[in-house]
Amino acid sequence: MPALPPREGSLEAPIRHPLDWRNPAFYDEGSLFEELERVFDICHGCRRCVSLCQSFPTLFDLVDSSESLEVDGVAQVDYWKVVDHCYLCDLCYMTKCPYVPPHAWNLDFPHLMLRAKAVKYRAGDVKLRDRVLTSTDLVGSLAGIPVVSAVVNAANENALARRALEAVLAVHRDACVPRYQSKTLRRAEPGRIGRAATGEPAGATTGKVALFVTCYGNYNEPDINADLIAVFEHNGIPVTLARQEQCCGMPKLELGNLAAVQAAKEANIPVLKALVDQGWDLVAMIPSCVLMFKQELPLLFPDDPDVQAVKEAMFDPFEYLMIRHKHGKLNLGFKRPLGRVVYQASCHQRVQNIGQKTREVLALVPDTRVDVIERCSGHDGTYAVKKECYPVAMKIVKPVAVRVAQAAPDHFGSDCPMAGAHIAHALGQDGRQQHPLTLLRMAYGI
Repeated sequence: MPALPPREGSLEAPIRHPLDWRNPAFYDEGSLFEELERVFDICHGCRRCVSLCQSFPTLFDLVDSSESLEVDGVAQVDYWKVVDHCYLCDLCYMTKCPYVPPHAWNLDFPHLMLRAKAVKYRAGDVKLRDRVLTSTDLVGSLAGIPVVSAVVNAANENALARRALEAVLAVHRDACVPRYQSKTLRRAEPGRIGRAATGEPAGATTGKVALFVTCYGNYNEPDINADLIAVFEHNGIPVTLARQEQCCGMPKLELGNLAAVQAAKEANIPVLKALVDQGWDLVAMIPSCVLMFKQELPLLFPDDPDVQAVKEAMFDPFEYLMIRHKHGKLNLGFKRPLGRVVYQASCHQRVQNIGQKTREVLALVPDTRVDVIERCSGHDGTYAVKKECYPVAMKIVKPVAVRVAQAAPDHFGSDCPMAGAHIAHALGQDGRQQHPLTLLRMAYGI
């Protein structure tokens, strides 16, 4: 029997092409708009992604209200409305779109939106607010100064101050904004920086990890990182901190500031690669940061071997623990049941294609039921705090909040602490969310 010809189109596994962002043609506005029209026309004919985020309803409303009822009837200046609502969650590419590569239509909606954001940023069409909100290292270092953090936190809880912030920076007065901690993780754990240790390998893991602290995990919720350290070391996994690190670059990526992403990469990758060379695996408790090193930087810098080495060594915390469990290396001596847990699997964890590792680990706790909500929270770091986006973000999170409320769980939260806070905010239960790492530490009784 003769061999069958190779299959074409979406019958093959989806692939992701590197982003040719250093090519001058990448920033050509005429070429960009041609591609936007082509892709928008395909999306208009399909409409499978209408429930994912506001970009698609915005596009379809523009088409449906146009004279021709087709994409050619939409003014090109209105294309930016679609771009502005995309927060690069990647769910359309990973879970919905039937036309991704190697399909002949070669549709990568998130990468097209990133290209449009980069063109917009290079043209200087960016608000001061967005420059500030995405400068997480700078804002965190200033707001984390002991006296300053108290003032900032008090202002964020004051209605008059929030109205002023809305007027000056267009941060919505009702949006949930994170608190800043003067006792950052790095200040609390100086002895972990640059420590030496040996680990017990299991599967793809070396049994010792270097924690990429992240901006949020250092300045806003260092207790979650403390929970991660406690859980890992309870499982015999030594934890160290890099001597230095900067923001992973995800906020700047979502802004379209690719030069800043490159600068962050050049600061972080040599430090992380040195740790990998010393036998350390890498983890981070923010799914977006893990994704940055696992996917975004490798697609932006496909020919950099150090970026690829860091990619191979980077793990989601629960992915890491589950690998250890499959090789008999996870401590199952749980002291406390968790009852019913409902948690939202964050978009940037889902698109890592690692499966439901958080659920799998928490389900090992006796007398614990884990329900997973695989739906976007609508937060995306900065999107949900913007004056013009907050109402939309609240609309997106509502189905998630309803499901949590209907379940009446003992605990709820998200792999993304910002998403968890947004869900609690939608429930009118600010501060009640609990990160899965916190729950795991509770179950261990440590």
